[in-house]
Amino acid sequence: MTQDSQAGDTGSTYAPLMPVPDARRQFRTGDAFALWFSLGIGLLVAQAGALLVPGLSLPAALTAIGIGSVIGVVLLALAGVIGTDTGLAAMSSLRPTLGVRGASVPAVINMVQLVGWGSFEIIVMRDSADALAKQAFGLSVPIVWTLLFGLFATLLAVSGPLSFVRRFLRTYGIWLLLAGAAWLTWNLLVQKDLGALMRRPGTGDMPFGSAIDLVVAMPLSWLPLIADYTRFGRRAGETFQGTLFGYGIANMWFYALGAVYGLAAGGGDALLTTALAQAGGGFALLLVLIDEIDNAFADIHSAAVSTGTFWTRASVPTLSAGFGALCTLIGVVVPMARYENFLLLIGSVFAPLFGVVLADHFIVRRRRIEPQALADLNGVYGYLGGWHVGAFVAWAIGFGAYQALNQWLPNLGATLPSLVIGGLCYLLLAARRRAAYA
Repeated sequence: MTQDSQAGDTGSTYAPLMPVPDARRQFRTGDAFALWFSLGIGLLVAQAGALLVPGLSLPAALTAIGIGSVIGVVLLALAGVIGTDTGLAAMSSLRPTLGVRGASVPAVINMVQLVGWGSFEIIVMRDSADALAKQAFGLSVPIVWTLLFGLFATLLAVSGPLSFVRRFLRTYGIWLLLAGAAWLTWNLLVQKDLGALMRRPGTGDMPFGSAIDLVVAMPLSWLPLIADYTRFGRRAGETFQGTLFGYGIANMWFYALGAVYGLAAGGGDALLTTALAQAGGGFALLLVLIDEIDNAFADIHSAAVSTGTFWTRASVPTLSAGFGALCTLIGVVVPMARYENFLLLIGSVFAPLFGVVLADHFIVRRRRIEPQALADLNGVYGYLGGWHVGAFVAWAIGFGAYQALNQWLPNLGATLPSLVIGGLCYLLLAARRRAAYA
C-alpha cells in the first residue's frame, strides 16, 4: 500500500509540512459538523460552565455563554478555513506568518498545552467513570479507568482523524452523544426548578468580562490545532459552516448544562460530576463519557503533529503513541484540580497570536501560500534567519494588552481586544508586504 493510500485511510501518515493532496480531502460539511459537535460536547466543557456560578447569577452566566461562544466559534471557524486553504497542519500553516524557524515557538507552546489538555481529559473521564462505578456497584478503581481511557485515546490518535470521523463519529458515535446530551437536558428540565435557579443572585466573585473570557477560552483552545483536521476539508465554505454550527451548538449547550447543574449542586464544579452521575441513573453521563475520548484523541494526535513540525524525523503515529503514554502517566499521578487559570493563560497566548495569523492569511496574503518555501530559509518565509520579527512584535503587544486588560479592566474582557490589537499591529508593521501581495 502506498503512502497516499494509507493517508487516505487514516490521515495520520502525512508529514506535517506536506499539504494534503486534493484527492485525499474527504471532509464535507457533515464531517466537520460531526467532528466539532463531538469535540464541543464533553464533561470538561460542563466543568468550565460550572465555574461561572455562583459568582454570576444564572441569567448573567447564560448571557456570557452566548456572547463568548459566538466570539470563540467564529474565530475557530476562520482558523479552520486556513487549514482547508493550505492543506497544511496547524503549526505548519504558521510558517508564512512567523517564519520557517519562528513557527517552532507556538509549536512548542502548543505541544505543552495539549499534553495538559489530554491529561485533563483522561483525569475527568477517570473521575466520572469512578463516580458511576461507585453509584452502581460501590466499586472504586481509578487507576484502571485511567489506563483504560488512556489506551483507547492513544489508539484513536495513532489511527488518525479520517479513520476516527468516518468510521466512528459519522456511523454511530454522534447518535450516542446526542442521546446522552438530550437525556441530561430532559432530566434537568424535569427535576430542577429552573425558575428558582434563575432568581438566585450571584455572589459577584466573577466579573462578567472574565466570564466571557472563560467561555471564549474553550473554543480558543482548539485554534492551535483545528487545521490538523480541516486540512482534510474539500471546500473552505463547508469547513466554516460545519465548524461554526457544530462547535457553536455544542459549546453553548454544555456550558449551559454545566452552569445549571453546577448551581443546583451547590455552586462551582466540585459537586458537578456527582450531580451528573445521579441524572437518569448515570445513563446519559455514561454516553457522554464514551464520547469524551475523542477530546483526548484530538489533544494527543495534535500534540504529535505539532511536534512533527520541528522534529521531522519522528512519524506522527509514533509521536502519538508517546504522547498518549505521557498523558496517561500524568493522569495516574495528578489529581483533578481547578483549571480556570490554565484556560485563561491559553487565551492570553493564542488570542493575540491568531489575531496576527488571521490578519496575515486573510488580509496580507489574501489566502495564498507557497508550499515549496515552507522549509526554505532563503525563501519568501525565511525573513531574518527564519524569524519574522514584525509578527513577533505584534504578538507580544497583543499579549501585553491581554494581561493589562485582564488586570485593570476585568469587566471589559481581554480576549477580543487583544486579538484585534495584535492583528492591527501586524497590519501596520506588514504594510509593505500587503502592498506586495496586492
